[in-house]
Amino acid sequence: MGSTLIAAGSIAAYCGSATLIGWRMFHRDLYPVNRLRLAALGLGFLGLLFHTWQLYDAIFSHAGLNLAFFNALSLASWTVVASLLISSLNKPIENLGLIVMPLAALTVVLDLTYPSVGFMSEHASWILKLHVLLSMLAYSMLTLAAVQAILLAVQDSYLRRRRPNSFIRSLPPLMTMEALLFEMIGIGFTLLTLALLSGFAFLEDMFAQHLVHKTVLSVLAWMVFGGLLLGRRIWGWRGQKAIRWTLSGFGLLILAYFGSKFVLELILHR
Repeated sequence: MGSTLIAAGSIAAYCGSATLIGWRMFHRDLYPVNRLRLAALGLGFLGLLFHTWQLYDAIFSHAGLNLAFFNALSLASWTVVASLLISSLNKPIENLGLIVMPLAALTVVLDLTYPSVGFMSEHASWILKLHVLLSMLAYSMLTLAAVQAILLAVQDSYLRRRRPNSFIRSLPPLMTMEALLFEMIGIGFTLLTLALLSGFAFLEDMFAQHLVHKTVLSVLAWMVFGGLLLGRRIWGWRGQKAIRWTLSGFGLLILAYFGSKFVLELILHR
């Protein structure tokens, strides 16, 4: 099967899953909710399977791992979708797929449309490979936290105006949404801490390795998420403050990895 057909299968399944999730949320009184949920998750896993196949063809080669910009972007979205689907098996967070699935489909389109090369040698040290893995896992969990924060902001706004619609009623209670948000941030912060520690192990000269911006922004993101967790524990931060801190930390994380990678690879061609 050609790479275009594999990518098309992933895109179609992701978009179908998002459609079912949205239909279930906006028309929950008209259809069997559990059946739509299972169908949405099933399509999500099917999309993930095709996405895995497409990524394998794009990334793995005899020369090493091709982690060029759009490959890395697609791999990050794959990690986010995998984390979402696995977590959805025992937690009520599948509604995040309404945003996550179309974005994952978009990364598949971009990866297929703009193929590029940027190898990590197959002889790279195990600590570097561990750093990449931990970074992807941290990014995926904190991406889910950012999407959760967006849904929490929408839910809070509608409830404050006392105008809940079928979309808002399909979400878990506000306290449950908030508890899930901080659970995601806690896991993501732990993974980010480990990723930073493993990254410092092979950091020699930030300027020569072109890692200044990435390192500084990653540490700032770590401080924001750590500050949020500390504020939650000591002062009971929640609501709008938690949402703002979450999105600010996520913005720094996006700039840290994909911002610097975009500039180096697509603008400076390094």
